[in-house]
Amino acid sequence: MIWEINNKTDVSIIPIKRLRGHSHFVSDVVLSFDGQFCISSSWDKTLNLWDIETGKILKNFIGHKKDVLSVGFSSDNRQIVSSSRDNSIKIWNTIGQCKDTFVDKDSISWISCVRFLPNKNSNILSCSWDGVVKIWNLVEKKVQMRLIGHKGYLSSLSISPDGSLCASGGKDSIIMLWDLQEGKHLYSLNADDPINCMCFSPNRYWLCAGTSKGIKIWDLESKTIIDRLKVAVSNNEIFKNEVICTSMNWTIDGNLFLSGFVDGQLKIWSYEK
Repeated sequence: MIWEINNKTDVSIIPIKRLRGHSHFVSDVVLSFDGQFCISSSWDKTLNLWDIETGKILKNFIGHKKDVLSVGFSSDNRQIVSSSRDNSIKIWNTIGQCKDTFVDKDSISWISCVRFLPNKNSNILSCSWDGVVKIWNLVEKKVQMRLIGHKGYLSSLSISPDGSLCASGGKDSIIMLWDLQEGKHLYSLNADDPINCMCFSPNRYWLCAGTSKGIKIWDLESKTIIDRLKVAVSNNEIFKNEVICTSMNWTIDGNLFLSGFVDGQLKIWSYEK
């Protein structure tokens, strides 16, 4: 779904396009850095590249053998990365050709999230169900660093806007912050509940995490929680009494924080300076 945000007076969102093309759950959606396209991944084992303006599929990417869990663009929008329950990471060009496949033979597990490092199109970052964050070198075609410390499977990672830090989280309810240059663990934050999603603020030293109990926002300088966002219990019969946050992001200017929930709710929070 593509939404238009109106924040001239009270903030409101209006659905303007519904993108149809997958035959199973959509697991991830990422915008290109120029805002013209988006790439989606699905449990139908495929990716779709969409034209935002027309809402049409430009290319269907076929190659994974099981559910695709995560997808991302390189900073120059020329490469696409995907990860799957088939334990592989694939690198694609924008016309749907798979250029490389990576499997960590030392640790076979589902790869829950994958991203290109900002301005480093030869490196990607992944987290997986073995509880390890991995930095991959695409030129040498191998794992360059393993960031070890979690005690459960990982479901989410987020990279700071300048690419110097990453945060990882999952089943053990602990967010671990890592120095990506040296591959060192910096410190941990306790979310008190398994973590589904995370994101850094684009213009503040904040980190947000979504769980089944709501959303927490930390100021990373003081390492303290500065906000706790909760939503009303769902009236949806399928997800009754659940308020599980499954996705989140900021607008580019950092003034609005958007969050999605398992019952289909989309919430917008204002943080204008």
